[in-house]
Amino acid sequence: MSPKITVGSCIYDVGEGKIRLPLQKPSEVIYIKERYFIMLKKDLILRNPLRVMGYENDDILNAGEFGAVLARAGVGKTAFLVQLSLNALLREKNVLHISLEDPVNKVSLWYQEVFNLIAEQYKVNQISQLWESLLPHRFIMTFKVEGFSIPKLEERLSDLMEQNIFVPQMMIVDGFPFDETVSDSLTEFKNLIKSHHMPTWFTMRTHRHEDPGPGGFPMRFSQISDLFEIAVQLLPDGKEIHVKAIKGAESFPEHLDLRLDPSTMLIKKRS
Repeated sequence: MSPKITVGSCIYDVGEGKIRLPLQKPSEVIYIKERYFIMLKKDLILRNPLRVMGYENDDILNAGEFGAVLARAGVGKTAFLVQLSLNALLREKNVLHISLEDPVNKVSLWYQEVFNLIAEQYKVNQISQLWESLLPHRFIMTFKVEGFSIPKLEERLSDLMEQNIFVPQMMIVDGFPFDETVSDSLTEFKNLIKSHHMPTWFTMRTHRHEDPGPGGFPMRFSQISDLFEIAVQLLPDGKEIHVKAIKGAESFPEHLDLRLDPSTMLIKKRS
């Protein structure tokens, strides 16, 4: 027996993403699968607390701008970036995720786990089909830290785009080495993303007992803060993890108050 769907007071047969209206000719079939997923994606975007950060219509970052997520090890930097990425994927934006720490399968697992938690939280049906619809918009690229350079990234990026394999509209960079010599590399990196009109988010590890630098920023960030338009810091406080805007606060709503749920690492509004 084929599955049914109720629309208003009518019940229709559903098969393979199609609805066949009663009293219509067999050829008069309405394809609703694509429309259904568009509505489902919009619903998830509307429910997502990331909207509070400015994701209702446009990205917080403009093309060619840098954003950073700062936190101590294990506090949720990667999970936070994956949620930024998933929100872009739901809006059918192409996201290039670059990892300098983890292999492709581990990064992919991060996405799958975070997506499953979001789907469970919002009671999303047909999760497999929705997940499959997002994958063409994501490309994972990995490097070993010692083998990474901006010219090498530019070469691989050009290969993807020139062969029409993948044309990114947003970049995620996890594990970039923010050492003493990072300023020149970041300047070169920024010239690259400006030429490709991409906003780019980085993770940056801070330390528990690190003294603040100029401007009250964590010391490591204060030295290169002029290259970043936006920075948020994840701050553990008891059983909660606060999301605090430390640079570019004018881009956020005045009363931005987000948390990470420590059990799932999902972003949530303050209850």
